[in-house]
Amino acid sequence: MILARAIDVSRRYGDTLALDGVSLDITAGQIVGVLGPNGAGKSTLISLLTGIRKPSSGRVELLGQDPRQPAGRRHLGVTPQETGLPATLRVAEVVDFVRAHYPDPLPQAELLGRFGLADLARRQTGGLSGGQKRRVAVALAFAGRPKIVFLDEPTTGLDIEARRSLWDGIREFHADGGTVVLTSHYLEEVEALARRAVVIGGGRVLADDTVDAVRGLVAVRRVSLTSPVPLPELDGLTATDREGDRWHLLSPDADRLVRDLVAAGVPFTDLEVRPASLEEAFLRLLEREVPCPA
Repeated sequence: MILARAIDVSRRYGDTLALDGVSLDITAGQIVGVLGPNGAGKSTLISLLTGIRKPSSGRVELLGQDPRQPAGRRHLGVTPQETGLPATLRVAEVVDFVRAHYPDPLPQAELLGRFGLADLARRQTGGLSGGQKRRVAVALAFAGRPKIVFLDEPTTGLDIEARRSLWDGIREFHADGGTVVLTSHYLEEVEALARRAVVIGGGRVLADDTVDAVRGLVAVRRVSLTSPVPLPELDGLTATDREGDRWHLLSPDADRLVRDLVAAGVPFTDLEVRPASLEEAFLRLLEREVPCPA
């Protein structure tokens, strides 16, 4: 059963094209990770699927309906990138306020326990740290026993222990049949939770596959070196930056890249090889057809 769908969706903000003909189906029981750099269109896609904004063209559906209709939104849980909590209310009071909007909410104690918030129940939200507020905001998305939850960068600002606690709560919801769509900059977060990953860049879907397949696409190395001569065009090579004689290159096989440079007689010094950042890997997906400039 398809719970959410985008069909050839585009969204403009003035002259800026944030999404460009995106099509996507979210099937019941999945955890789907949406990966991409800042400005890729991830948050815009979430805002369309949850009815916060409407597309400039194309169509979105939530539980078979327009997501702006209240009937479908009753079964929806959302944590946006930024969430404001009433500073003078205690955590338990905020939870009960949200629970009151649903016919069959999770019991307060169960929700707090699932997301490791029981010890914060009597704390005013205004006195919480940024990470604690984020944990409360994520927990609230699950208060109404939703069928599908959208989490936009859910663990931003959390330490490793708090992040893993939230992961456990998400897994428990999924084990009960729930569906989750989460955006993240963290490949390891998507790997920990999802089997399906959607990579978005430049407003387009660059990849939609298993996490293992997507990991292979973005498993590139950053090779930095100093060379006084232009570099030749080599298979699998993308020049990401040049600062004078300093070159920064991306390659899925750094060892082969270095061997090919040596074989081509390219003089170089100060060689440095390290894993590419996720941002750089996404750029490689966007630019993999662009040859290295000579």
